[in-house]
Amino acid sequence: MRVIISAGGTGGHIYPALAIINKIKQMEPNSEFLYIGTHNRMEKDIVPKKGIPFKSIEMYGFSKKLLRNLKTVKCLFKAFKECREIIKEFNPDIVIGVGGYVTVPVIVSAKKLGYKTFLHEQNSLPGKSNKYLSKYCDLIGVSFESSINLFPKNKAVLTGNPCSEDALNAPVLLKSTLGLSSNKKLVLIVMGSLGAGRVSKYLEKELNNFSDKDYEVLFVTGKSSYDEVMKFNYPKNVKIIPFYEGLTSVMKKTDVMVSRAGASTLSEIIALEVPSILIPSPFVANNHQYLNALDLVNNNSALMIEEKNLTDGILVKMVDDLINDEEKINDIKNNLKKMQVKDSALLIYKNIKEVLNNGKN
Repeated sequence: MRVIISAGGTGGHIYPALAIINKIKQMEPNSEFLYIGTHNRMEKDIVPKKGIPFKSIEMYGFSKKLLRNLKTVKCLFKAFKECREIIKEFNPDIVIGVGGYVTVPVIVSAKKLGYKTFLHEQNSLPGKSNKYLSKYCDLIGVSFESSINLFPKNKAVLTGNPCSEDALNAPVLLKSTLGLSSNKKLVLIVMGSLGAGRVSKYLEKELNNFSDKDYEVLFVTGKSSYDEVMKFNYPKNVKIIPFYEGLTSVMKKTDVMVSRAGASTLSEIIALEVPSILIPSPFVANNHQYLNALDLVNNNSALMIEEKNLTDGILVKMVDDLINDEEKINDIKNNLKKMQVKDSALLIYKNIKEVLNNGKN
């Protein structure tokens, strides 16, 4: 299979795209790929390191600034021309968009050239790019069942998020490698690879409230917040690290997780049945982290507290109430199980094959 895939801007788009590539490689080892991303975002560094051919185009999102938008429109017209040339030269069997504004010229150009197209949406509320592109694609895979009706009729199918399959295949952590006890419960606090400034400031004081607990706390600060957080002293049962490669291995040994509500993180929480307290970032487009978290809360599969409501002692109380309530923990795990989409990446692959088997346009 020859595949062009495009996703950009954040890990929430990039890592699902890589998971799709890995599944296609597994199913069809002779497949060839070309990744189209933006020239100045995360994908330009991450993707080439994976040995995947990469083409960059200059693209920007729209903003409230007129001059910025004029530049965006100019770049968009240039991107359409570049994408047409790239697509014709590579001549793919299918073109896949996995989120981010960079996908717009890629998918539109592909469709107008007569190629089959597939989209994947990670969030419960579709992003602007995917909403616009829904008329230019053959099929859309969604991560949340509640998203299906937000796309044109018969265009969307529930596939789950392919990152969930990677999470299930991750090795199990030996807790001692992080200096953790094998016979104590673990609370994992993660605020993303770049950290979360306001929450990290809150935790600098809040972590001291865990001092008399019989469980351990692992706080993964994010690289940008680590030095600031480490200026303070913390209880012996609290361990702080800046980053951990393969965090899903830690999640497999976690009793309660405190995290943001990015789509990939939630897919891992669902797949691994990890009881969680979600603190959605208020600084993302369309408030989608809040809506993602709300989807789990409405299914009694997680607890949520908004960042603005973080007061002294409240997070420790929520963790205490949850980790010591075995019945609540089991209920959440059972409800997470009901939300699972088994073999998500494989399901996406099968839907892509179905699109291809329906014939060329």
